[in-house]
Amino acid sequence: MTHSIKGINPKDISGARKPNISLVPSSAIIGIADCMQDGAKKYGPYNWRDPQYPVQYTTYLSAAMRHISSFLDGEDSASDSGKDHLAHALSGLCVLYDAIAVGNAVDDRPIPGKTAALIEYFTNKQ
Repeated sequence: MTHSIKGINPKDISGARKPNISLVPSSAIIGIADCMQDGAKKYGPYNWRDPQYPVQYTTYLSAAMRHISSFLDGEDSASDSGKDHLAHALSGLCVLYDAIAVGNAVDDRPIPGKTAALIEYFTNKQ
């Protein structure tokens, strides 16, 4: 039998070391699910995990950037799907993240540049 600190459930101690999924906003989960459901109808659920069709980083990064740019430019929803641009961007990034996690992604990013250094430079510039 495991002994615990008085008043603290041992499962709580164990759970505290794990990612706290409850911190992910439900509104984002719902928006992502709405877009993912649309994608599942078009391409099949979890199609990005199929080893015959690895995911290219830049395909999903470019799509997310287009949705973010459209949103930034004042358009809330994508004209082709009617779905929220931010949910589209999040969904694409989720697909890419999962494809990388399962080893079914092709890193076709360009040769590394100096973006981080430039951001730091302009942030700290007097």
